[in-house]
Amino acid sequence: MAAIRCLFKVVILVLGIGFVSCSRNPVTNNWEFMLFSQQSELEIGQQYDEQMKAMFGIYHDAEIQSFIDERGKQMGAISHRPYLNYQFRILDSPVINAFAVPGGYIYFTRGLLAHLNSEAELIGVLGHEMGHITARHALARQSQNKVARLLLIGGALVSDEIAQFANIASLGLELVFLQYSRNDEREADRLGVEYSAKIGYDASRFADFFQLLVQMNLEDQSGGIPTFLSTHPDPGNRYESVNQAADQWKQQLGSEEWKINRESYLRMINGMVYGDNPRDGYVENHVFYHPSRRLFFRIPNGWQMHKSLGQVKFMPNDGSAMLLFVPVEGSNLRNAAMENLSQMGLEATEGGSITINGRPALAFEHQATNANTQNSEPMTIRSVFVDFFGSYYAVHGIASASRFDAMRSEFENSMNSFQQLTDPNHLNRAPRRIRIARVPQTTSLERALLSLGVGSDQIAKIALLNNMDLAETVQRGEMLKILGR
Repeated sequence: MAAIRCLFKVVILVLGIGFVSCSRNPVTNNWEFMLFSQQSELEIGQQYDEQMKAMFGIYHDAEIQSFIDERGKQMGAISHRPYLNYQFRILDSPVINAFAVPGGYIYFTRGLLAHLNSEAELIGVLGHEMGHITARHALARQSQNKVARLLLIGGALVSDEIAQFANIASLGLELVFLQYSRNDEREADRLGVEYSAKIGYDASRFADFFQLLVQMNLEDQSGGIPTFLSTHPDPGNRYESVNQAADQWKQQLGSEEWKINRESYLRMINGMVYGDNPRDGYVENHVFYHPSRRLFFRIPNGWQMHKSLGQVKFMPNDGSAMLLFVPVEGSNLRNAAMENLSQMGLEATEGGSITINGRPALAFEHQATNANTQNSEPMTIRSVFVDFFGSYYAVHGIASASRFDAMRSEFENSMNSFQQLTDPNHLNRAPRRIRIARVPQTTSLERALLSLGVGSDQIAKIALLNNMDLAETVQRGEMLKILGR
């Protein structure tokens, strides 16, 4: 019956799509409708991988990367799709998340790695993400969503929809930050436990990590990037079901020893950057400093900074205006400006040549409307492009046309303050890092942290970082995570 239902969907769409098929799911062996061939899946993965590396940057740590590569290849070999060439990346983001892309690409943020407390927890997350790939969750959901949309709107718009869908580059990040269904999560949990156990790890530790995420009560997004529980919803009773599945696999495999390896993991992440990295920009006393790019400029009082995918945005609390700072590329300043304006959907004009603190610059002003919103008020955009010793940067001031004149002086004050950073106090600003310390004597976690120099206002946060209660007893010589420079 499942095969017949799948065939019915194919008959509806086969005339308008280059590849449509029913195929057996590698995990369940059930028939499912699939818009993607294996070759197109690999192509999607390769293109997404380039996007992810460009947008987030890679966090370089040879030791932990080597560990993940080795265990990941070992796990891939016993998975339901051992023929995939699995690739593993550590992204330079403080957001706590991990995600998988079709074709075998698995990503961990350094924010997630900093909050794990053992090899077993990491292997559990790795197995969970590999489960999403082996069960083809993202591709199946995309196929189903597109079919549902086509069946609702009828045949007239099919070609446009499919043309857009078939254009891999137009997919943006929807497959990366797709919210899985609870059934998908249950299956990925089950597969994560199975894969972890089969390479010798205590899969019950995977449940501890999910319990920590619930305690942390993370927001849905950080810097515009979804956090783990927003893309991996709790299917219900996760802690109990993961522990139960882990016990079943322990009995089935019959091993006497299951790896946890807490101390070896903590040694691996010793020195890892924690939280936002000031090297990528920070605000102090209404000034934005970017030590890595050796520049700074003023921002309006009371405006908040938001970093997101290579851009830095500054906005008042009511969101009524925005300053947008972004590096731009081109063969020269004018070429870089034209390309950036085109990407923003703004008509490229000649622009006026100006000088900002001795650096050549171009200034533009545009009015634009949102083509997707009817009766929307036009926006006015003031853009300045600066040639900063051979690197090009844009600062855009954006507000509604009716509000722009009131904001003009704020925008221009920020743009005209753009200059080279030479103050060593700001140039040498260092990020916080994970530091591993040993408990000096057996006592409560709270007393141990205080004795290690953790401030009383930080001990609750550091307790969560270690996934421990403050009243919990820690033994002399036990390793703990604290924060340092």
